[in-house]
Amino acid sequence: MSVLALLIRHGTVDFESHDFRVTSRGRQWDPQLSEDGLEQARRLTARLLLMEPPAAVYVSPFRRCRQTLELYLREKGLPAQVEDDLGEVFIGRWEGMRFEEIVSGDEELARRFRDQEAMFSMAPGGETGEQLRARVVPAVERAIDRARDGAIVIVTHGGVINAYLGHVMGIDQDMFFLPDNGSISTVIAEGTERRVKFLNDVRHLTDPAVFTPPAGTGARGGMEEGPAKAGPS
Repeated sequence: MSVLALLIRHGTVDFESHDFRVTSRGRQWDPQLSEDGLEQARRLTARLLLMEPPAAVYVSPFRRCRQTLELYLREKGLPAQVEDDLGEVFIGRWEGMRFEEIVSGDEELARRFRDQEAMFSMAPGGETGEQLRARVVPAVERAIDRARDGAIVIVTHGGVINAYLGHVMGIDQDMFFLPDNGSISTVIAEGTERRVKFLNDVRHLTDPAVFTPPAGTGARGGMEEGPAKAGPS
């Protein structure tokens, strides 16, 4: 078995949104993409179109993830499987609140954030980091096992990406890095081995011309992500 798993964070959201959805974990903030997020989705699509079609596509049920993937699916005529276990971490009473609101008037909480303590476990009534990993890691592994060979695309959230990559890399922190919106982190799965190939790759966002085929040539295929093989972003 050899599978290339592309873990993609959704585009930038509309932070003024007051939309929520009811999930299996509770009532969660569910904003749409901002204009910047829609542009990130377009640039991501241009990159994905240069690849061979993946063996499968998975997406979090949240609107921002579905919108990030929408154009690509339409262009390729592909279906996507909505996977609840790839949904955003539930942060309890903090859902829908800005960071400034959460730490306002609580210097100890602000210090704990600055010191990168167990972030999710601080959320009143929310999921812990352990609970997040307990649903995310099996969900990604199921997707890999079903593919057997080829590539899979997973569009999800920063916390979910941290949960899976933290498991692969043996890192305990809830959030050990902040994936950029629209970024791709790539894991190679061969047998029981899992290794990170790219972390937070944003070349398609910073240098979109690299992923635009010359006029008249059409899209090129390549399971190894085409021009990105030249080096990490």
